[in-house]
Amino acid sequence: MAQVPDRMSGSPAGKVTDGFGCSLAQLSVNQSLITSDIAIFHKTTNGTRLDQVKTPASDRGFVLGVSAVAGHTRRVFHQHHVTTHDFAENAIYIRDLAENYKADLNTPFDFLLFEISQPSLVKFADEAELTGVTSLSAETASKDIVLANLARALMPALERPEEASALFVEQMTTAIGTYLVQRYGGQGKSAPLRIRTLSRSHEDLAKSMLLDNLEGDISIAQVAQACNLSRGYFIRAFRETTGMTPYQWLLSERINRARGLLRTSNAPLADIAIACGFADQSHFTRVFSTVVGTTPGHWRRNS
Repeated sequence: MAQVPDRMSGSPAGKVTDGFGCSLAQLSVNQSLITSDIAIFHKTTNGTRLDQVKTPASDRGFVLGVSAVAGHTRRVFHQHHVTTHDFAENAIYIRDLAENYKADLNTPFDFLLFEISQPSLVKFADEAELTGVTSLSAETASKDIVLANLARALMPALERPEEASALFVEQMTTAIGTYLVQRYGGQGKSAPLRIRTLSRSHEDLAKSMLLDNLEGDISIAQVAQACNLSRGYFIRAFRETTGMTPYQWLLSERINRARGLLRTSNAPLADIAIACGFADQSHFTRVFSTVVGTTPGHWRRNS
């Protein structure tokens, strides 16, 4: 997982654009995280006079856009006609990057974008036990609350990449990829869903690997591979077995370890933060307060 700028190019007029044709000069927010299967972006504009966007056809796969706010309007140019679309909050679009694209962006926007290659799409479909999914159906300005909520969960990772847990990001991108192939994968056929749990040996192995990487820098794929399972199967089986996703379980263990150290030692909060896998004291305080309902210092004084 890396924070890198997305692809940039120059227009004939010298305008520098991102990989989706947006002028970089007009982006007030331009954040990114690149994972092995999905590239994640957060892009926001404030200006009211936006440039036209154009992207040539490519083999990059598909892009999912999720509108974080209402009020964006765009005119999309097709081969023989033009369509106008108003984006409400939680509205999405899905676009095949193999097709040329041109649109007038008439109002400011705030989008979370997810770029997924066709090999990654097929991988998600295989892990979801779907057959025949090689593409996604096109959508423009249709509401999808499920995708919007999944997308928003990744905003803190985009805002603070130094604190982002690779385990959490991969878990969320796997959930997004799985939902996409199930909801928008067209003619794919799924095998009957079976309730499944981890064997005791696989449960012990998975928990041991997670605890050995308290920072969450181990990937779902690594743990699943050690259990000889696909990522999708492993996540579902872990949740069925423990009642929590792998990230939720590890976070609970980190908080429990922190409580133990707060109760039994006089170690500085900064040292406890590092010992429990947090980036620093500030990160520890934010997460602890969210989970427990009070700051580590206050909890220590009253424990």
